[in-house]
Amino acid sequence: MAIRIGHQNLTVDDFEQIVLNKQKVKVSDETYARVEKSFDFLKEFSKGKIIYGITTGFGPMAQYKIDDEAIRQLQYNLIRSHSSGSGEFIDSIYVRALMLARLNTLGLGYSGIHPSVITQLESFINLEIYPLIPEHGGVGASGDLVQLSHLALGLIGEGDAEYQGVVRPMTDIFSELNLKPIEVHIREGLGLINGTSVMTGIGIINSLRARKLYKWSVYASSMINQLVESYDDHFSAPLNNVKKHPGQNEVASLMRKMLEGSQLLKRREEKLFNGNGNNQQVFLEKVQEYYSLRCVPQVLGPILETIDNTCKVLINEVNSVNDNPIIDVERRNVFHGGNFHGDYVSFEMDKLKIGITKLSMLIERQLNFLMNNKLNNILPPFVNLGKLGLNLGMQGVQFTATSTVAENQTLSNPMYVHSIPNNNDNQDIVSMGTNAALMCARVIRNSYEVLSIHMISILQAVDYLEFTDKLSVYTKKLFLEMREIIPKFVDDSIKYPEVKKMKDYLFENKLQDE
Repeated sequence: MAIRIGHQNLTVDDFEQIVLNKQKVKVSDETYARVEKSFDFLKEFSKGKIIYGITTGFGPMAQYKIDDEAIRQLQYNLIRSHSSGSGEFIDSIYVRALMLARLNTLGLGYSGIHPSVITQLESFINLEIYPLIPEHGGVGASGDLVQLSHLALGLIGEGDAEYQGVVRPMTDIFSELNLKPIEVHIREGLGLINGTSVMTGIGIINSLRARKLYKWSVYASSMINQLVESYDDHFSAPLNNVKKHPGQNEVASLMRKMLEGSQLLKRREEKLFNGNGNNQQVFLEKVQEYYSLRCVPQVLGPILETIDNTCKVLINEVNSVNDNPIIDVERRNVFHGGNFHGDYVSFEMDKLKIGITKLSMLIERQLNFLMNNKLNNILPPFVNLGKLGLNLGMQGVQFTATSTVAENQTLSNPMYVHSIPNNNDNQDIVSMGTNAALMCARVIRNSYEVLSIHMISILQAVDYLEFTDKLSVYTKKLFLEMREIIPKFVDDSIKYPEVKKMKDYLFENKLQDE
């Protein structure tokens, strides 16, 4: 059943269903009525008036008046001239997300575009037609001008697109599917490309993938605490509840749920508070675990809160009018301003990628703990289940994890403060929001790779210690699932296919809270 667009605000769950699960959409009748009313109003209102981007040029050339007979050509010129991106093409899943974001904001009825734009975007989403949109080009000031121009180019039947997994000229796709270009009248070009839909669409998918990554990180942390038979008080309610941060308490609560019934955790009251061993001068067992094991709620808590806030801000953005000027039918006026500016999204993408980089650093430290037998004192070097010296275990893939985290650390440099004036200084302070969103996406993908290496190491460690039947019910179930994908290995083997298999598993499987 198709999800209706326009009768209420889109939610993060809607994005998950439509974008990731490929659910179809159905634009509501109310949406079409709003859009048509806005179009009709602007068509009449603009006669004899000076309105930016309709009867004037664009940017610094807004000082030039456009003749009535050239108004339609102006919109085509804008789309074609700004289809000027370069670099790799944005993944189709992000194109699907940005089309949904653009459809939603245009459907609010403040853009003065022809209803055929709505119909075309609905068709592209449902038919899975993804115009090729380059990564490079957007500065996030008048929104995603360059990237959205490539979308608009597709809607007028020009350029190339991915359809059924094959890149083809848009003219061929239109002919095969009997599609027609959108009707361009007075504002279809500007209405399509002024806005934050690219950075917002990518950002919402980032937040969905980041939340899943966070939960898998809690799982990995729960597993490694079982491996070392840690004390249970560092994720206990009494310890964490005296800290008033909701994220920390949610992480600790999730760890308790995941670890319920484990036979591997120790109680401090039974081991250290009963008077036994008081005569020892040097304790053989650690009194407290390393920070990467003991401080998981404190490290992942602020990251969880960042993910939550990112979702809130981006959903507000996608349900907002984010182009310029705003066509206000109710007040019978056209308002000029800067709703296309991407600072809200850019700032959130920078905060999210910093958080996810820290998450990858936590995972890398846990991995290093497993690799170093002098730290853990329970496993062979590099969780090597073969013959030491002859076999190497997980030694090779640790390099990959370390280098990938190092890349994350560099990528987490904020784009939000990298404003460079351009457009003849008309855009004298910009957001760089699309760059921020794409860099955040890379950090998240990188972190899944690091976590995949860590997870394979955990599986090997469980088997070496013969702890399978002592794991909690929750962690054991997932352990057995992952062992079906990555069997126990003793002899050295090529590792990159296994890392990819694990990454795909983590990427595709949604962890439940309990």
